[in-house]
Amino acid sequence: MDLKGKLIASVEVNCGEHSVHNIFHINTHHIPNISPSKVNHFEIHEDEILKIGSIVSWKYNDDGKEKFAKQVIEANDPPTKSITWKVIEGNALQSYNSFIVITSCDHQWTTVALKYEKNDQRYS
Repeated sequence: MDLKGKLIASVEVNCGEHSVHNIFHINTHHIPNISPSKVNHFEIHEDEILKIGSIVSWKYNDDGKEKFAKQVIEANDPPTKSITWKVIEGNALQSYNSFIVITSCDHQWTTVALKYEKNDQRYS
């Protein structure tokens, strides 16, 4: 039996929804500058703007160890300022069968939802 779950976190931000959405949609390459202790590198593998089907990779720190994730943009909904990122390669897939990150912005709130499916053989 696989373990499926969803973890949702919302954070109040003072810069407004457009600024946060622009960071995740247009200026994603600035995230390493915003949080250098957590994100070391970001790369878009084709084009310069994120769109459905774009593939991106991240190098990030987790518990003091550098890790890697490659994701594909599965959905982008500008009216709701929501982007869905599916992990297709990297450290997360060593523990999970699937791992999806959904970012959204609404007024002064930014929400990140993690949807995952963990194989029972990996968490027993």
